[in-house]
Amino acid sequence: MLLAAEQRHRSRLCVGLDPEPSRLPGRWRGDPAHLYDFCAAIVDATADLVIAYKPQIAYFAAHGAEGQLERLMAHIRVTAPDVPIILDAKRGDIGSTAEQYAKEAFERYGADAVTLSPFMGFDSVEPYLRYHGKGVFLLCRTSNPGGDDLQARRLADVPGEPRLYEHIAALAQGPWNRNGQMGLVVGATYPQEIERVRAIAPTVPLLIPGVGAQGGDAATTVRAGWRGDAQGRTTGPVVVNSSRAILYASGDDGFAVAARAEAQRTRAALWL
Repeated sequence: MLLAAEQRHRSRLCVGLDPEPSRLPGRWRGDPAHLYDFCAAIVDATADLVIAYKPQIAYFAAHGAEGQLERLMAHIRVTAPDVPIILDAKRGDIGSTAEQYAKEAFERYGADAVTLSPFMGFDSVEPYLRYHGKGVFLLCRTSNPGGDDLQARRLADVPGEPRLYEHIAALAQGPWNRNGQMGLVVGATYPQEIERVRAIAPTVPLLIPGVGAQGGDAATTVRAGWRGDAQGRTTGPVVVNSSRAILYASGDDGFAVAARAEAQRTRAALWL
């Protein structure tokens, strides 16, 4: 689904849908009742420009707006039926709780993939893999400075003493990756480590946040993470997320036009 959207739209751009009421345009500013209206307008303006959308569940749940998120997911399905939806939830739990989170992501919201924390091990991931045709993106090397606290630590009891993020990448490329359902989250602010993850996991999709407002460079990110064959066909996809730079390209009633222009600019920068 990702590869088809990449080729159809000539895009590696994922638009993150992280609506903040205080930053909504014009008359909607400060009113969480218009989260759906804002995000739906962004989707309408960018549906032919993206490889994926990534709604962040916390921006809706914090305002009791889960119903608006359900409406938004349905709207994307109608407006951009060929575009994968990655629910950014970063869940991580085991047993029956993980089963409920999987049901939330795939049955309630109808997401195509969901972000997960792998900290609790494979049995916290496995319930999501029971859903045929659905995917998971495991947090691997994140863009926040505190990621070093754990992700860069070496594992003394694993052959070669890999760093934790390297071990996660190896698991996602190998024994954990059932039916090609697994991808990794790697921050754009660490291009050398994107390259390292790609060397370990040459074919899994990489979801790369941090381009735009967070300072990651688009061209450097793609060179580090994307891989293709001799004919230029993608063998290692990248899904490069930009949120605030597109959502808040303008604070007035022309926000959707401005968002489209910024999405076009970013898409071009990512299509090397």
